[in-house]
Amino acid sequence: MSLAAERPTGSARDLRLTALTKEFTSFTAVDSLDLEIPAGSFFALLGPSGCGKTTTLRMVAGLESPTSGSIHLGEDEITWQKPYRRPVNTVFQSYALFPHLDIHENVAFGLRRRKAKDVDRQVEEMLELVELEAQARKKPPQLSGGQQQRVALARALINRPEVLLLDEPLGALDLKLRRSMQLEIKRIQTEVGLTFVHVTHDQEEAMTMADTIAVMNRGVIEQMGSPGELYENPRTTFVANFLGQSNLIAGTVVSSGSDVVKVDMHGTQVSIPADRAHTAAGAGWVGIRPEKVLVAPTGEPIDAPGNHMTGGVITDVSFVGVSTQYLVRMPWGQELMAFEQNTGRREVMHRGTAVDVSWRPEFAFLLPADQDVNAGVIEED
Repeated sequence: MSLAAERPTGSARDLRLTALTKEFTSFTAVDSLDLEIPAGSFFALLGPSGCGKTTTLRMVAGLESPTSGSIHLGEDEITWQKPYRRPVNTVFQSYALFPHLDIHENVAFGLRRRKAKDVDRQVEEMLELVELEAQARKKPPQLSGGQQQRVALARALINRPEVLLLDEPLGALDLKLRRSMQLEIKRIQTEVGLTFVHVTHDQEEAMTMADTIAVMNRGVIEQMGSPGELYENPRTTFVANFLGQSNLIAGTVVSSGSDVVKVDMHGTQVSIPADRAHTAAGAGWVGIRPEKVLVAPTGEPIDAPGNHMTGGVITDVSFVGVSTQYLVRMPWGQELMAFEQNTGRREVMHRGTAVDVSWRPEFAFLLPADQDVNAGVIEED
């Protein structure tokens, strides 16, 4: 079922934000944001609390007025349109269902207010899309959290918006249900073919659902791209730390070529692919993701050796089922994280084991030294 297909051919329109700014008395929530979201895409605004992502969403919805800048759908400017005149609907974390109406009537509410035709048929089609046909005559309190979220989606989609905004829609669900709903919402978006703009602080949620992610920090976009691109080749320490975890190790560029940048890292020369080196001279942070770090007892061969370092000692071991997470103290005093998949090929190594560490050069990246090495690190509660 494609809602986009029900509009005239060629009518799907990109959402474009130009120099969009929102200033409050004491701070700037969104700072001259330029963003183009292609029609029919699943787009995520990802960032920590207070980064400006929800304020951006509220300006697109018309619930917040920008200080300056513009919002366009195709060639039409909607910056100052009333919320109810915009072809935009929002799904909130709180669902906002009517408890006294059954599911069928909750979904039908907007159509009945507009005195639309064929209301019951449209509602039945929408409940089929969200797989809730059997629940049509139940009241919201009789449904699970995930089912209520699907009702909220159906109620928004039945109005045929061009853009559906999702504001932390899964935040109230427990972890297992949240993961199943991530796949469910992605399935629905693929079927209806509409533009979804999803605001979240949950990295896994954004990476599971979105085609494109914009990582926001302090009112600006740090980096934008596909989940794989952002994860494998972050351009800032904030993105490297906020989207997953990274080892960031101080080093100094020795030479810079068209294919490879060589870096002295505490006496060991390591190689970085040129397209993953975001500085070409002076000091920098060598970055490597923990699952790319290979660890073996000293002297034992390491699979696919690359940038190789000796003199490590395991200081902490955490068994988490699918993997074992090691902390390895290196000779220069820094502890590196290494995640090893539990394939059963060898026993878990113990704290105090002397180890060598290696990673393939093509997995490393290099960031400028003037960036804060702790930017984006999520503090544990």
